[in-house]
Amino acid sequence: MKRIGFIVLILMTAFALNAQDDVSFKIKCKKQVVVGEQFQVSYELSGDGKNFEAPDFHNFELIGGPFSSSSSSVQIINGSVTKSNTHTYSFYLRAIKEGKYTLPAASITINKQKVKSDTFEIEVVKDNSVVSGGKGNPSASYENTKDVLLEAVPSKRIAYLGEQITLTYKIYYTIPISQLSISKAPSYSGFWTKDITDNNGTLQQSSIVKNGQEYHVATIQEIVLISQKTGILTIDPLDISCIAQIRQERQTQRGYDPFENFFGDIMGSSYTNVKKEIKSQPIDIEINPLPAQDKPKDFKGAVGQFTFTSKIDKTEMKSNDAFTVTYTVSGKGNIELLDLPKPNFPPDFEVYDPKITTNTKNNTFGISGTKKAEYVVIPRVSGNFTLTPTEFSYFDPAKNKYVTLKSDEYVINVERSANEGSSGIIYAGGQEAIKVVGSDIRHIMTKGELRKNGVLLFGSPLYFIILASLVVIFAAALVIYKRVNKFNQNQVLVRNKKATKTAKKRLRNAYNYLKTKDQNRFYEEFSQALWGYISDKLNISRSQLSMDTVKEMMSDKNVPEDIVNQFIDLLNNCEFARFAPGDPDKKMDDLYQKGIEVITKAEKNLN
Repeated sequence: MKRIGFIVLILMTAFALNAQDDVSFKIKCKKQVVVGEQFQVSYELSGDGKNFEAPDFHNFELIGGPFSSSSSSVQIINGSVTKSNTHTYSFYLRAIKEGKYTLPAASITINKQKVKSDTFEIEVVKDNSVVSGGKGNPSASYENTKDVLLEAVPSKRIAYLGEQITLTYKIYYTIPISQLSISKAPSYSGFWTKDITDNNGTLQQSSIVKNGQEYHVATIQEIVLISQKTGILTIDPLDISCIAQIRQERQTQRGYDPFENFFGDIMGSSYTNVKKEIKSQPIDIEINPLPAQDKPKDFKGAVGQFTFTSKIDKTEMKSNDAFTVTYTVSGKGNIELLDLPKPNFPPDFEVYDPKITTNTKNNTFGISGTKKAEYVVIPRVSGNFTLTPTEFSYFDPAKNKYVTLKSDEYVINVERSANEGSSGIIYAGGQEAIKVVGSDIRHIMTKGELRKNGVLLFGSPLYFIILASLVVIFAAALVIYKRVNKFNQNQVLVRNKKATKTAKKRLRNAYNYLKTKDQNRFYEEFSQALWGYISDKLNISRSQLSMDTVKEMMSDKNVPEDIVNQFIDLLNNCEFARFAPGDPDKKMDDLYQKGIEVITKAEKNLN
């Protein structure tokens, strides 16, 4: 019995050694790929092992993996039963740059021994099939794979200075995609921009045949561009990443099991989620200067199609009474950037700074709305006065000419009031805040008798103490006034000091919209908080704001690179979060918390 057991032990050991001798660990891959191409690398183990250790693909971008799969086969030949197991570990990589590289070996443990696979030589070559997306080919893409494409579509490629252009980003896909996010946003150098995307967090999809292939298409972002300078302005590509569901290629293996493949297809195990990076094509837009011929003298840069109206609340009044006159520009164009004309009032009229109100609405055709200036005016003397018409000039790109509009003329009859010529009227920001603080002259009392009542203050010690205190208070007030005046004259310092306060106010507003789940208002207020903060803190005009200028100036201020990158990523996420899939409440809350954290870090380094 002991002899039989010993023989069995020897046979099992020999079988194990023979099995180990039959083990192979190989790498399978294409020998040549092009720059930007996604490709599969598989490590195939014929045998059983454990503790697979993935290699470091430092010369390539790892998109996904390892994805493991197994198969087994049984062969019966002349009564001899042979069983084999095959395990495959797959990776999806992207080629980054040209050259010849070595794919490193992976390792796995077999019978308590670490075994390494072989290595593999691969060549990355230049992609000569890529068509440069430029002026003449707006549909070109930089992706070799045609299953997912990103296209930037401008409403026009030749425009006038100040004319608005709508830039639409569309994604085309033939396979399921999810988790869209911006990898790199364009700087839009030379343009004032506004995001007018309105998809309520969902992508509206449709079907289209493009280049002979049927695609699903969705608009992911719409941007209004208003040029700030002339010449050829280039819009860099928009880079986005997504998770694509692709069908995993199966390796030809011994013992092919059709039932395994059938049930694998049904249950979805033959599909793999991989990360894809895609980008739109760069776009050149030609910006022409506005015509010099027939340009009105009062032209201030308005470009579009507008109307100009005015209204007055009353034309009959008494001196020192206030009236309101309002001038309104309505239409489509650079409504948020235009300067309203200033009316001419008679010299005897006291005019307060106007209250400027802008209301805009966005749609696929761009930005339209109204901008009005409300003046509160007080005539100080009586008489008949005429408010002459005010002119507003704009350039109409559709008609290719300048247009001048005039407001109405108003005749104002001012009657004399009892307090004409007095200055006892104050104004504090609205017509309802105008008050008379003195209505008549107080006459000297002619009746009564004078008598000494107590000790006189004049000449007493208390008198000199009060006098000295007044001198000290006056000197202190003078010093404070000079400091405040000097501070206010330094606009850069004023903006810098108010940046945090303004950002906090907008973040509070954004938080209120977060609680009411108003996504559009939340993202608009949150975006304004970020851009407004960095504009005031770094003294960058709104028209010059871009990702590149923000990054450059923050770096010049010696802000740590990780904080700069966090701030830029936050701006990118804010632009894209509103139409990215996922729970909208969680997205808004995460974005809000991240915004507070990043602004706090930036504030510590920018003070």
